[in-house]
Amino acid sequence: MVKSGVGVIVRDVVTRFAPSPTGRLHLGHAYSAVLAYDLARAGGGRFLLRIEDIDGTRSRADHVAAILADLQWLGLDWDGAVLFQSTRGDAYAAALARLRDMGLLYPCFCTRAEIAASQSAPHGPEAVYPGTCRGLSAAERATRISGGVPHAWRLDMARAVALAAGECLWWRDADAGRVRADPLAQGDVVLARKDALASYHLAVTVDDAAQGVTHVMRGADLFAATDVHRLLQALLGLPTPLYHHHALLVGPDGQRLAKRNDAPTLESVRLRGEDGRALAARLRAGGAGIGIAGQSA
Repeated sequence: MVKSGVGVIVRDVVTRFAPSPTGRLHLGHAYSAVLAYDLARAGGGRFLLRIEDIDGTRSRADHVAAILADLQWLGLDWDGAVLFQSTRGDAYAAALARLRDMGLLYPCFCTRAEIAASQSAPHGPEAVYPGTCRGLSAAERATRISGGVPHAWRLDMARAVALAAGECLWWRDADAGRVRADPLAQGDVVLARKDALASYHLAVTVDDAAQGVTHVMRGADLFAATDVHRLLQALLGLPTPLYHHHALLVGPDGQRLAKRNDAPTLESVRLRGEDGRALAARLRAGGAGIGIAGQSA
């Protein structure tokens, strides 16, 4: 039994760690995994491992093997079988079909270059989609699809929010408390990618519900994404977990630890002969020679 940061008592706590096997784990991953593991064990519950391998072009079996080895080295054992998202295509297809039947999806034929070129000012990778394909006629959509033009499926966000207007689009974070979801700020997000079974937004929402996850532990960089997930939960009739968005770890240079920033991998630390359980203990104490965003290292 665990008491959340907003005073809600939850029994049978279920958390998960859900890395993508597109690279080796780093200290930031370890921090999130340790927090999720400890939360589950403190509540006498279950800690699940999910491999988010829907990116078939970048996911690799050797990365999966390294993830399992790293977690065992840290002293983190998981409950039950590992769930691979690559086996969940039918579940994602069913969710997409339901949203499509609601009239909430439309095909998007834009390339990343075309989307970037349509922006009136420089934007980061999370720039809001301008809705270029939303206004295409049904005939034009059908012609392009039948012609084999690659396309993703986007959520018509305004229509989706209007449909869910009767729902209470709030969610709870252990630190921030009650949060009013603002999915409109995210624009028409992709729910089915051109090159994958589903997008992160759809897959994580469907899988958290299917696995009975009660507490989602993840980095603060995903705080805004939770608004989209709360909307999808409302539309698909799925439960809403309690969320714990932890601070991000930063290196000595103050940069967030991430794959794209070439953060030191757990594998490299493990192969140097360091004690994984000792490292996990230091992470729990906020040490390990790294800092937490917003605090001194």
